[in-house]
Amino acid sequence: MKIPVVGVFSMHQLPRIAHSGDAVADLFAAEDVTIDPGSRALVGTGITLAIPRGYAGFVLPRSGLAIKQGLTVVNAPGLIDSGYRGEVKVALINHGDEVSHIAIGDRIAQLVVMAVVSPDFVEVKVLDESERGEGGFGSTGMRGD
Repeated sequence: MKIPVVGVFSMHQLPRIAHSGDAVADLFAAEDVTIDPGSRALVGTGITLAIPRGYAGFVLPRSGLAIKQGLTVVNAPGLIDSGYRGEVKVALINHGDEVSHIAIGDRIAQLVVMAVVSPDFVEVKVLDESERGEGGFGSTGMRGD
């Protein structure tokens, strides 16, 4: 599989993969932000990306922030299209009980770059049958037995 090269223009800190073989890179705050409980904030990372055509970036929450502070990405996953060239910003929400302080250089989210397919949408009169059918939310039950 061909590995894409992602161009990064950085006014701050480059995304960084922590360990060899990790699927995601850490994104860092480029500004100090305070987020009250129940509030949201758009936090700049100070980077812009050139993601190759046929790929997209997906911004994901950091599990440590979520469990320790109740901070998560509002629109997880956040999508970065290959044609976007603006600053990557992360929409965070504080689900915790205490004020959260983000400092410049703090890890605030994770970025994964994945291959994507752009389908051709074709209108049809009838969809083909499937085993699942119209079963939606909760249709497979709660228990594993």
